[in-house]
Amino acid sequence: MTTDASELAQRLAQNAEAVCRYYLSNGRKQGGYWQVGNTQNEPGRSLFVRLHGPSRGKGAAGKWTDAATGQHGDLLDLIALNRGIDRFRDVLDEACAFLSLPRSSSSCSRVRRGSPQSARRLFAISVPVAGTVAETYLRARGITQLSGLSALRFHPKCYYRADRDAPTELWPALIAAVTDNAGTVTGVQRTWLDASGASKAPLATPRRAIGDLLGNAVRFGTVDDVLAAGEGIETILSLRCAMPDMPMAAALSANHLADLFLPASLRTLYVVRDRDRAGEIAIAKLSERAGQIGIEAYALSPVLGDFNDDLRAFGLERLRDNLRGQLMPEHVARFLTSRRSGDWQMARLILRGDRRIS
Repeated sequence: MTTDASELAQRLAQNAEAVCRYYLSNGRKQGGYWQVGNTQNEPGRSLFVRLHGPSRGKGAAGKWTDAATGQHGDLLDLIALNRGIDRFRDVLDEACAFLSLPRSSSSCSRVRRGSPQSARRLFAISVPVAGTVAETYLRARGITQLSGLSALRFHPKCYYRADRDAPTELWPALIAAVTDNAGTVTGVQRTWLDASGASKAPLATPRRAIGDLLGNAVRFGTVDDVLAAGEGIETILSLRCAMPDMPMAAALSANHLADLFLPASLRTLYVVRDRDRAGEIAIAKLSERAGQIGIEAYALSPVLGDFNDDLRAFGLERLRDNLRGQLMPEHVARFLTSRRSGDWQMARLILRGDRRIS
């Protein structure tokens, strides 16, 4: 008999109370939930595991949330955190052992490393960036607009191997969710960080992405009629410092930017330029695709290599000045005008032709 990871999760959920009594023995049953301090089985009441419910979907048995950290997931995720297991295959083996199933019955070998499923699990067991090394890293890059970053999370000990034969290393990492236009997580990008947060980790490849990436992106905000799309996360977050209300997407590479799936509601696309040959090709290709389906495309160009270079070299106000000359006038008023000064409300009234202005 064979079973896949989703079936293993369901079997664990069918025995949710037994799982909790084994892995979270310092907790106790409270109504339809198991309550404990955290995934490491410390006493407390922050973490809730649902003991009863449907096999999948909203309210499913085995789903858990830690109110203190924002972590959540299913019982496979909980076992991974409880036992400190970083390899998904080893998590499946542990689950099989608990369920008294032979390890050969698990589809460990059939779970593709780097699959969307693996990406979703990594994102689920990571925590919000606030107060972590990931926040330190972003601030070191001049990125201070950190509200509403639901697409970004932090993992304190993210698995890294230079190649298949290299030893396993554990580094803190910024975890970015790659999603499709419907908001489904299809992949993640991991940016491994130095323990101080001052820079990326001193690794040969401190960034790697897994999952289904083509056409998808790391998204900030909900797209209606306007979108700014570029390559790197730091580039897009730098723009977001100046225009926090404009929906934005980081496609993670020039090739992926060129093939970005465009939402049906989109009318104006700002393609964010990186000043290199690959970036120029991506802009041309994406702009042509947008024009073919009736979307107006405009390039946003940095002074230096990219907008994070600009932000760090010149500061936020100079960055805003550069953008002001490149945006459509209605988008200057909508996204770039300072709300703190009251100019935003004035601009909205002007655009509406409101006669209360004299």
